[in-house]
Amino acid sequence: MAAHHAQSSEIAIVLVAAGRGLRAGGDTPKQFASIAGRPLLAYTIEALSKLGAPIQPVIGPQDQGAFVDVLSALTASARQLCRPAKAGGATRQASVLAGLIALEDLGPEMVLIHDGARCSPSPALLLRAVAAARQFGAAIPGLAVSDTIKQVGTDGHVENTLQRASLRAVQTPQSFTYHLILKAHLDAAKHKIDDLPDDGAIAEWAGHKVHIFEGDTTNLKVTEPSDFVMMERLMSAGLSDIRIGQGYDVHAFGPGDHVWLGGVKIPHAAALVGHSDADVLLHALTDAILGALADGDIGSHFPPSDPEWRGAASDQFLRHAVELVRQRGGQIAHLDGTLICEAPKVGPHRDAIRARIAEICNLPVNRVAVKATTSEGLGFTGRREGIASMALATIRLPAGE
Repeated sequence: MAAHHAQSSEIAIVLVAAGRGLRAGGDTPKQFASIAGRPLLAYTIEALSKLGAPIQPVIGPQDQGAFVDVLSALTASARQLCRPAKAGGATRQASVLAGLIALEDLGPEMVLIHDGARCSPSPALLLRAVAAARQFGAAIPGLAVSDTIKQVGTDGHVENTLQRASLRAVQTPQSFTYHLILKAHLDAAKHKIDDLPDDGAIAEWAGHKVHIFEGDTTNLKVTEPSDFVMMERLMSAGLSDIRIGQGYDVHAFGPGDHVWLGGVKIPHAAALVGHSDADVLLHALTDAILGALADGDIGSHFPPSDPEWRGAASDQFLRHAVELVRQRGGQIAHLDGTLICEAPKVGPHRDAIRARIAEICNLPVNRVAVKATTSEGLGFTGRREGIASMALATIRLPAGE
């Protein structure tokens, strides 16, 4: 779905991600927990970005650092659609209101309000939401209920059997004309009404008719630990093209007092010589990813003849390769690097190097391997003339990429 479907003056999105959501397990709010190597919220933003509309995130005041990690996991196009995050309130209603107020400078005609824990809204669902808001002014997606629903009393006994033909399980994004839902939220706040379950209910409270449009069975909300397992399978299912790329790099020693290895500055009696910072491990990893993409090598993307890259930090080369994977809808499954040198000793720095590479690539550290070996005194590395590095990158791409 191209961006022309939604000009920023017409549509904007409020992304609600301020809840603590700890039922999914661990101490991290579920929207920032990892699925297949990326924060859940990153998947949500990528999916919403297909509409091409500005996205107003609302997060917990304590989650600014976590949101930076989300931004770094996005493709450049999705990141550009994200407005600066606003701090949410004590309730979902307060958070939505904060997001709506933050959009006043845009003055959109319509707004979609979406929960961060629903990370797979389809392009078709987003377009249905826009069309429904345009036609009805207030609309929410719903799914027909297939199970029989019983109303149960406090004593555990059935009090009533509901007619499921008239029931719907409600989802997000919920869509409205902007001024309608902003005024409804402001009025609810003024009257201290803060216990309504969703934005559709707020519109109903304010006296508006709310239309139900067709939801999407794949638009699941992550709540329990088992949901993460299921979503990881769903996210990986479409990435059936598994590729492995190989990288190799060499740099000679020259005058200096440190080397850069895997993005970590390590004291040494010599430095590595190169056009950039000569980080032999990051160069090999970059080439491995580019090889898996069949997209040239590091020299074709960052020519050594270009003075812009003289002395440059090599983490930007690796980030560029990772961004190319994301632009093609893929993900990095594993990185494996081997350093070949007599000195410096890599062992004492291994954990720091793995952590730094994981940070650069926005990966869990358990998806990054770093090893080191000597060449038993043989060859240029054995003579301590330089350092070599080999690397492998395993990536997953959508079929047909």
